[in-house]
Amino acid sequence: MKALRLVEEKKLVLEDIAAPPAPGEGEVQLRMRAIALNHIDVWGYRGMAFVKRALPITVGAEGVGEVVAVGAGVNAPRVGDRMALYGGRTCGHCRYCAAGRDNLCENVQGIMGFHVDGMAAEYVNTLARLAVPIPEGVSWTHAACAPITFSTVQHMLFDNAKLERGETILVHAAGSGVGSTAILMAKRLGCEVFATASTQAKLDKAKAIGADHVINYTEERFETVVRRKTAKRGVDVVFEHVGPATWAGSILALARGGRLVTCGSTTGVSAETNLYSLFQQQLTIKGSFGATLRNVRDGLAKMAAGLTPVIDSEYGLDAFEAGLTRLASRDVFGKIVVHLT
Repeated sequence: MKALRLVEEKKLVLEDIAAPPAPGEGEVQLRMRAIALNHIDVWGYRGMAFVKRALPITVGAEGVGEVVAVGAGVNAPRVGDRMALYGGRTCGHCRYCAAGRDNLCENVQGIMGFHVDGMAAEYVNTLARLAVPIPEGVSWTHAACAPITFSTVQHMLFDNAKLERGETILVHAAGSGVGSTAILMAKRLGCEVFATASTQAKLDKAKAIGADHVINYTEERFETVVRRKTAKRGVDVVFEHVGPATWAGSILALARGGRLVTCGSTTGVSAETNLYSLFQQQLTIKGSFGATLRNVRDGLAKMAAGLTPVIDSEYGLDAFEAGLTRLASRDVFGKIVVHLT
């Protein structure tokens, strides 16, 4: 079969490799259809895996496919079913997995496409419990954005930030996959949405998908704009994934009792925190990593109900690297999806 392999840092090769064996007990085999790109793909491509891994490795961390074979003991899914793949190789039996908190697994073996072989291959074997059904009417393109993007935002906004109808929220990096999705989900809930971006084109697109207020953070202090437009109150929630470049302003943009939830730090790993603001304003800072299987299901349900991801561009598998280059350039608005067929 064909598989896209990272053979060394910054070198991808589309190779002919042996297809996986028949699925074992509890496993299913899928014919992969689409892969959505994320910054974790860029980090892996650049060699930023944070732990030792053996190369070559098949890339692709977020994807969807059709079941073509099932192993012993698998009653569902069935051959022909369309599935989204949960990329965390979790154990399924530790206290966190048993409680449905898959992203806190104590025995996780790694993330597909980053630590272990991923989804950019014609055929992939996975545990049946890690495959989530795609509702009827949801396209391969949209469903490919569920296992990481929609689920991450679902986990951030509702499990961690506890966002409620009528609240105010500041979403950073509106052009990113998670940023654009956060705008969609918050607006669908009935929230007032502030969004930041670096260009007028991105601000216009953020406005078009529902942002009530848009701020060019290269020209204005976003925290000042937020406080002015909220009569100095600030926002209830900040959706943070930028890091040091926005951290201090994000703290200042929060209302008393506000919540900051963060899933990433693209501008660095260390940032100063105003502790006076933290305790005087009784703020909550919540870290959020990945998502649960329930979050993937909930994200797909929202797609089936009409809340579809913003798609920036689509490529074939042979142009995967071009997609990574586009993503790394930050000249995107929404998701980049790679099709295998």
